[in-house]
Amino acid sequence: MRIHTLLIIAAAASLGGCAIHQTVQPVERLEAKQICIVHNGDVREGVFESYRKALEAKGYAVRKLPAGASLIECPITSTYTANWRWDLALYMAYAEIKVYNNGKPVGEAKYDSTRGGGNMGKFIDADKKITELVNQLFPGGAGA
Repeated sequence: MRIHTLLIIAAAASLGGCAIHQTVQPVERLEAKQICIVHNGDVREGVFESYRKALEAKGYAVRKLPAGASLIECPITSTYTANWRWDLALYMAYAEIKVYNNGKPVGEAKYDSTRGGGNMGKFIDADKKITELVNQLFPGGAGA
């Protein structure tokens, strides 16, 4: 009986390591209709394009800032990062978007499948995931 219980605990612990986490702290109402995005040259260009398109679909104008630009360059500024891993196929394992109002953090969205292990849910379409994160991060859209 004791061995059976230990096996169940071990199995549950190993499955816990196959977790995919997504957290979003939505941006509250923004007066600005323009969001400046600090370019991240270490990330595939497609992430910036997905982010830009998702923001524009919500009614925001997007201005691309050079890498290393100040967070107070614009009233509303955003940073992003993402990385990929290989496991049977290349997949986006991590993405993070942060939003600042006059340099102060006002929202954040994070997708993390780095501990996804055998979880097949980690093989997502990166463009759709970025759009989902943006929709959750900016629930009301521009001016809402």
